[in-house]
Amino acid sequence: MKNVVKGSAGSVVQAEAVRDVHIHPSHREVPPPFQLPPVPRCFVRRQAELAALRPGELVVLSGPGGVGKTSLALRWSQDRRSAFPDGQLYADLGAHSPAGPVAPEDVLEGFLHALGVTDVPPQLARRAALFRSVTARRRISLLLDDAVSVAQVRALLPTSGTVIVTSRWRLSSLGLDGARFVDVAPLGIEDSVELLETVVGRGRLALEPDAAHEIARLCGGLPIALSVVGARLSTRPRRTFLREVAELRDDRLPALGGDTSVGSVLDLSYVDLPERQARLYRLCAWLPGGHFDVSVAAAMIEEPEYDVEDALEDLVEKSLLSEAGDDRFRYHDLLRVHARGKADPGREAAVRRAVEWYLARAVEADLVVAPDRVRTGPAYAVARRDAYSSPEEAMRWLLGERENLVRAVEIAPAELRWQLCEPLWQLFTRYHLYHDWILTHRLGVAAAGECGQLLAQARLRTRLALALLNTGATDEAAAELEPVLALDDPPSRSTALTLLGRVSRERGEPERALELYRQALAMRTRDRGRGQARRRIGEALVALGRHEEAVAELELAESLLTDATEQARARTFLARAHRLAGRPAQAKVLLDSALAGLLRSPVHLADVHLELAELADDPRPHRLAALACYHDQTDPEAVRVQALLDQDGGAPGVVPQRREG
Repeated sequence: MKNVVKGSAGSVVQAEAVRDVHIHPSHREVPPPFQLPPVPRCFVRRQAELAALRPGELVVLSGPGGVGKTSLALRWSQDRRSAFPDGQLYADLGAHSPAGPVAPEDVLEGFLHALGVTDVPPQLARRAALFRSVTARRRISLLLDDAVSVAQVRALLPTSGTVIVTSRWRLSSLGLDGARFVDVAPLGIEDSVELLETVVGRGRLALEPDAAHEIARLCGGLPIALSVVGARLSTRPRRTFLREVAELRDDRLPALGGDTSVGSVLDLSYVDLPERQARLYRLCAWLPGGHFDVSVAAAMIEEPEYDVEDALEDLVEKSLLSEAGDDRFRYHDLLRVHARGKADPGREAAVRRAVEWYLARAVEADLVVAPDRVRTGPAYAVARRDAYSSPEEAMRWLLGERENLVRAVEIAPAELRWQLCEPLWQLFTRYHLYHDWILTHRLGVAAAGECGQLLAQARLRTRLALALLNTGATDEAAAELEPVLALDDPPSRSTALTLLGRVSRERGEPERALELYRQALAMRTRDRGRGQARRRIGEALVALGRHEEAVAELELAESLLTDATEQARARTFLARAHRLAGRPAQAKVLLDSALAGLLRSPVHLADVHLELAELADDPRPHRLAALACYHDQTDPEAVRVQALLDQDGGAPGVVPQRREG
C-alpha cells in the first residue's frame, strides 16, 4: 500500500495507530509577498542581458555604479511575476549606504516575517537554516540588490527559487554555489540615444542627431546620467542639445566619485533646481533609513505637505529621486552621495526636526498599540491618542518604518535618543527583533545616563536585559540589571529582580531564583503583576521538588491573571506540579484546557505537548506534536525533543511535519 499526498497540505501525520495528537500551525497565513520596487521609467533594450536571466538559477549582475543593474533585474522580475506565485522578495543590501552594508541576519528576519514566520531565532545560522526550510519547494524569486560580499549573499540563498544579485563586484566565489555571471556594461551609443529618445521624444531628437550622439558619448553609456540629462531636456523644451553638450564638456564642475561625466550631469541638474526642490534634494539625503515619505520631508524643511509632495514628484520627473512605493521615495546611492556633498547651513536643525517627527509618530502608534502601559518620555504627554484607527494599523506603521526608526535612534541627539527607544518596545517584543532591540537600547541606556534620566535609564536597562537573556547573553543581562536595584523605583526594581531570578535559574540556582521571585512579588501591587510573580515562584518550586507548595502558588497565579494565554501558561506548570505529585488525572484535565489558550503561542504550546507525553503510554506522538511547534529545528529545545524521539527509537510510521511556509 502506498500513501501519497499531493498539492498543498498543512500538517500531515501518518501512523498505524495514534491517540490524542494535536497539530497546530506554527506560522501565520499571509498573502505571498511581492516586494519589488517599481521599474524605472527609462529602460531600453538590454536584450542580451535579459535573455541571460532564467528562472530557477542564481545569477550575479555586476558592473559599475549607475550602469542599470537594478533596472535590468527589476524589468526581468516584474515581467515574470506570474512565474513566482509564492512571492518575490527584495532587499537593498546597502553596499554603498551611508549606514554601511545590511547584515544578512537582518535581511533574513525581514524575509521570514514576510513569509509568515512569527518567531524568528536570533542567530544568523539558525535564521539561514529556517529560511531554507521555509523556501523549500516554493516558487519564489529574490532580488538581492547592491551586495557587498559573497558572505553577505550566501547566507540569504533559499533552498529553491530564482535569485538575482546585483553588485559592483563580480563575487566570483558564488560560482561554488552554482552562480552564473552576467557583466552589465555601459550602453552603446545607439542604445544611449534610444534611451534619450524615450525621454525627450523622437521629433526633438531628430532635429539635432549629432548633438544627441555626443551627449550619449559624454554620459559614458550610463543610464543614470542619460536619464538625468533626458529629464532636464524634457522639462526645458527650448533648451538645445548643443547647449547641453557645451555644458557637459565644461570640466570646471567637480566630479562625483572620480566619474566626471556623472558628476557634471548631476551638478548641471542641481544648479537649475528651484529653491524648494534644491533644499529637499540636499537635505532629504540625510534622512535616516533608505526611503522616506512626504510627511517627514515636509517636517524637515518646515513647509506644507502639498507643496513638498509636488516638489518631490518634480525631483522624480528629473530622475534625481526614485519612487519606492506609494508616496515613498529613495535615492540612488550615487545621487545620495552627490546630494550630501551640497552644503546646507540648516542641515543639523533639519535632521533634528526629522528625528522629532519620527519620535512623535512612533509615540502616537505606541499609545494605540498599548494604551495602558506606563511611560516615561515627555513626548507622550502631548501626543495624539487617535492617530491610528486600530492597534493593527499602528503596528503596521511601526513595522514599515522600522529601518528609519532604528537609524533615527543612531543619529538622534542624546535627549531624543533615549525617548525614541521607548515606543519601539512593543514592536521589538512582538516580532523578536533582537538585533535592533539590543542596538537601540544600548544607545538609549547611555543617552539616558548622559541626560541624567535615571528612571528612564533603569527601565531601558531591564528591557535590554530581557533581549540579552533571550539571546543567551546571561552575564551581560545580569550586569545591566544590578544597577537597577540601587534605584528607588519599585516597578523597575521588581522587574530587575524577576529577570535576575531567571538569570539564577539559567545558572542552575533555583533556590536563589525563588528568593528573588519572592522579593519581586513583595513589590507588586497590581493583580497581573502579582499573578506573573506567583507563576514564576511556582515554576521555581516545581524545579525544587516542592510540589504541593507549587500547586498553591500556581492556582493563586491563575486566579489573578485575566489574559487567556497567561492563564494557560500558569495551568501548564500547575499540571506539571500535579503530575509530579502523583495526580495524573488532574494534570491531564489542566493540559487539555491549556491547549486552546496557547494556539497563538507555539513555543509554549510545545510545553503542553511535552507534559502530555509524560502522561501518555506512548509519548512519541505528543513529542512529535511538540517538535512541530518549533519554526527552527535547530532550536535547542527542538534538538532536545528530537533527541527524546531518537532515544525512543524514533517514531515508526509517523511522518514529521514539514512546513512549506
